[in-house]
Amino acid sequence: MRNLINFLLKYISLIIFLILEGIAFYLLGTGNSYHNSRIIKGVRGLTTGIERKASTVKTYFILREINQTLASENIYLRNRIEQLEKKENQLFFYVSDSVNQQQYNYLSAEVIGNSVNRQKNYFTLSKGEKHGLMVDMAVTSGDAVAGVIVGCSENFSVAMSLLNLDFRLSARIKSNGYFGSLTWDGRDYNHAILSEIPQHIIINLGDTVETTGFSAIFPEGIMVGTISGFEKTGSDFYKITISLSTDFKKLHFVNVIGNLKKTEQLELVKQFQ
Repeated sequence: MRNLINFLLKYISLIIFLILEGIAFYLLGTGNSYHNSRIIKGVRGLTTGIERKASTVKTYFILREINQTLASENIYLRNRIEQLEKKENQLFFYVSDSVNQQQYNYLSAEVIGNSVNRQKNYFTLSKGEKHGLMVDMAVTSGDAVAGVIVGCSENFSVAMSLLNLDFRLSARIKSNGYFGSLTWDGRDYNHAILSEIPQHIIINLGDTVETTGFSAIFPEGIMVGTISGFEKTGSDFYKITISLSTDFKKLHFVNVIGNLKKTEQLELVKQFQ
């Protein structure tokens, strides 16, 4: 009680001032409509600002919970994949083409080494021959082309990146079906060049470019990118710039695709070459 009395005596002047200020604002607000509206508007603005800040903080904590949930789910799925791989040695999914009777198998792998700033870029995968990987198997990132395996050991593989001057891919414009050869010119890791497309056809920016399936490596319809520019050259063909769908600086987990009928297909083709 004594402490309360001492506190009141110490700050009595401030307390009286605040009480008088409150009374003055009350009389000013109730006695004048203009001042009343200004005071109400100011209070509303203050409370609105506080509510917005509180909502932002609440949203931030909700996002953190969502991210933690997604991270937990990813860890669970990866653990399940590893368990299945250890149990069956390989994690394969089979996709059959009912028309051509062609089958493909899919295996997941992790990128443990990568380069994008050289003229001939490669990336290294965490799996090799004992996991089912072989030379000339296609590599995709998500649903987009990434490269082709060119070397395997027991536990690791090396893939030639699309960002390699030696990389060649048969690709077509999805909207009209015209196909050509896709290469990388060694300049920008986000773009490649599609050539051998005749100049009499109509090309639109944003058109999708995908694999043709003509080779024994990539299945038909794998995403390559979209047309971001084109120009006429001195020949009868366009020079088309493709914005690649794969972000090669973010390669992490990839799919490796094997054509189970590749040997049969190549042996037949060799008979007529």
